[in-house]
Order: sequence, then C-alpha cells, then structure tokens
Amino acid sequence: MTDHRALIVVTNHSDFENPKADPTGLWLSELTHFYDVFEEAGIPMDIVSPKGGKIPIDGRSLKRVVLNKAARARHEDPEFMKLLDDTKALADVDGHDYDILYFAGGHGAMWDFANSEELDSLTRDMYEAGKVVSAVCHGSAALQNVKLSNGDYLVKGKNGTGFRYFDETVAGVKKLVPYNLEDALKDRGMNYSHAFFPLGGHSVVDGLLVTGQNPNSATETALKALEVLRGQ
Repeated sequence: MTDHRALIVVTNHSDFENPKADPTGLWLSELTHFYDVFEEAGIPMDIVSPKGGKIPIDGRSLKRVVLNKAARARHEDPEFMKLLDDTKALADVDGHDYDILYFAGGHGAMWDFANSEELDSLTRDMYEAGKVVSAVCHGSAALQNVKLSNGDYLVKGKNGTGFRYFDETVAGVKKLVPYNLEDALKDRGMNYSHAFFPLGGHSVVDGLLVTGQNPNSATETALKALEVLRGQ
C-alpha cells in the first residue's frame, strides 16, 4: 500500500456547440486505463470535475470497436460508473491532499479545461509543490494556460504531447473543434512530439510532467506517471 493519493479531473462539457454535431464529453478509456493502473498499485483516487455533478461520456468512446476489454469491464460495472454520477467540484477539493494530478481527455475538455482560473491555480500549485502533473489526449488542454509563479507557462521548454491536430481529421471532427490544441501547446513553448502513425501510442515524461497523445496512450501514460510518482 502507499500514502500517495491521486486526483483525477474529467470534463463537464458535453457538446461541440454545433447543433448538427453529436454530443461529446469524457473519453471513457482515458479515465479507466489510468484508474486500472493506479488501483492495481493500491493508490486511492478521487474523480472531480470543474463544476461537479454527472459526467457526460462521449458515445464514440463506447463503441465496441473502440472500447477494449478492460474499459468495457469498467463501463459494465455499476459501482464504477456510479463514480461519474455525482462528482465533486474542483472547489470542493484541496490540492495539498494529493500527490498527482491527472487530466483525462475527451473533446469536452477543450472547453472547460482551458478556461478555468481555478484549474490553472490548482495545477500550478501542485506542480510547484513537487507533485506530478499528468494529462492524456485532449486533457492536455488543461495545461495550455497554466502559468508558474515566475510568469512562464508551465509547458514552456517542456517535452510533451497532446492530441495531434492532424488526427482531428481522422476522428472526423476537425471542423468542430474550437481550436488547434497542438498549436496552442507549441505556442506556449512546449517541445511537442507525436507518434509517427495517426492515433499511434505516444507518451512523454519531462520531470514531473507526464503527457500522452491519445486514447491509445492512456495506459502507457499512467504507468509512466506511476513510475515518476514512486521515484519521488
């Protein structure tokens, strides 16, 4: 067992702000794969969201061709899914109680993860306190506006990744996303890298910052984040 504790943040945002588009939200496996790794390691976790309440799940992430065996098992587990029925809000948690902050993705995160001063403050405070900060896929949207106490962006000069803009075309939503996340991270100074093949797995560690490119990177990102956490 361990004294560590993990804080997982998931999105509340459920649409592309386009009436013709299907709903979006959390990409379920990006939560469940991290949860699996940390549960096996005996690390307690709390799942929160910017506003709290019930979490929208992107229906595309529940399709059989996408939902692998492990994620499907979580989706079919009523006790696990109950954790998403009424999440705590960011305002109800204290970053001092946690040793790692993890942002799960899904396109909804492009909205509420990117425009939350409360979330930016939490991320900065935990990072500067020597805590691990991790994100996968569109969860990296949470990192783009975080500034450290010295005024620099957290990602400035850091090696990292997030959902590749080219892959928005593969996902069929390039015309629906509110901005280019890859460029946003680069504009803030991240040394951005990606997998050679579209939607290929890719994760990056730079000190206390651990990022993954897409859903296929979630387990690897969680394992690397766990390794960094244990190495402290």
